[in-house]
Parts: sequence; structure tokens; C-alpha cells
Amino acid sequence: MSRLAGKVAIVTGGAGGIGAATAAELAREGAAVAVVDIDEVKAEEVADRIRHSGARAIGLGGDLAEEDVARSVVHATVAEFGRIDVLHNNAALTASSFLARDTTVSEMPLDVWQRSMEANLGSQLLMCKHAVPEMRSTGGGSIVNMSSGAALSGDRTRLAYGVSKAGVHALTMYVATSEGKAGIRANTIVPGLILTDAVRAHLSPDILDGLGRATLTPYVGQPQDVAELVLFLASEQSRYITGQMISIDGGMSAHVSMNTGD
Repeated sequence: MSRLAGKVAIVTGGAGGIGAATAAELAREGAAVAVVDIDEVKAEEVADRIRHSGARAIGLGGDLAEEDVARSVVHATVAEFGRIDVLHNNAALTASSFLARDTTVSEMPLDVWQRSMEANLGSQLLMCKHAVPEMRSTGGGSIVNMSSGAALSGDRTRLAYGVSKAGVHALTMYVATSEGKAGIRANTIVPGLILTDAVRAHLSPDILDGLGRATLTPYVGQPQDVAELVLFLASEQSRYITGQMISIDGGMSAHVSMNTGD
């Protein structure tokens, strides 16, 4: 039986990688899906593939760091499908050209810091702000926010990205605490190495090989692995799970060595 039959989901950052895989997975399980991305053309392409599979979907575009855009995405979804039951906050800045400027505390360009906070954390706040009242009006829902393994430990670079993602879990806990009695659950997914096009674009083969050795499973993560976790957290099968930070990293965070996999 479809686990999300009759439900409506919003997937941000839905034009590719984890977002596109998640949108397709939620649709396969019965949800109508609003696919949202700053690249509206690609969002509509993903939505079109979902419609061709026989499910309902719309593609929406815009910068979710802007409140008017976040508000309009929620309103457009409700206008099209009548409600919101699932929000997957997956949008983030992952372009290699941007991440190359996200360096150390003594070198951090202020515009990179501010843009990272607005896009990676602020967009999740704004989507929660406008989706939560819609969820309350229909008896509840599930919010699945996306963080990163970069939020759990320091690195030599990408300071702004890591700090913005660390803020995501605090946001999740506050939403879970304030909205739990209204039937709204909120959880954070913390992915490790997931082989998306964006990851391949800004990590060299040597680094990818090292991360693969540090993964305890005999394979590294794929977007579909994360999509299936989102589906679980969106469904009633996880009805007693809220306010949690759930890693999906092949065991990478379970051991000390990050070089040999020992």
C-alpha cells in the first residue's frame, strides 16, 4: 500500500541529486509533489517526469532565501493540491565556484558568510514559517530538514557551509518543540558522502577515494538512499520520531580514522 496516499509534499532543491530522487520517491508512494528549485526550468523537468509516471506534480522556481518566494511556494502548493503534509527542506548552495570562496575564519568573505546563512539556513526557516500554519490547519505533518556531516566536526575550509548546516538541527529542535502537540514532527537528516553531480564536481577523485575508504559499508551513498530515509520520516511509520538528528553516512561518523577506513 502507498505510504503517502492522499498526502502533499514540497521538496526544495528538487531539480537534481537528492532532491529529484526524493521527489520521485514520494510521488511513487502516492504523494502529490511540488518540486521547487532556484532553477525553475529544471524543477519543471523533474515535475514533468513525475507526471509522466502517473503521479501529480508541479514545478516551482525562485530563491527561497527571499520570504516572498517562500510564501508564494506554499500558497501555490495549497492552491494546486489543497494542503501540505510533508516539507523536505533540501535547498542549499553547492556550486563549486561558490564553495571555493568559503574558506577559513581569517579569510572569510562577508558576502559568502551571509549568503550561506540566508540560503542554507534561512530558506529552511522561511519554508517552515509558512508551511507550519498550513500543516496545523489539517492536523499535522512532517518536516524533514537537510543538514550535513560538515555540521558535526570542523574542517580546514568551508566554514560558512558547516556553520549554516549546524544551525539546521537547532531549527529542527525548536520547530519540533513548539509544534509537536499540533501533530507536526520535525527531524534533521545528516548525510555523509552521497554521490551526487555536485559532489563529483567539487571533490577530486583522490578525496572521493579517501572518503570511500572511511565509509564502513562496501559502497558509498546514492541519492536514492537519502530519498528512502526521507520517505520513512515523512510517513506514519516514523510517527514517534521527532526532534532528532539522523545520520546516513555508511558509518563514517562512527569511527575515528577518516583516511584508511580502519
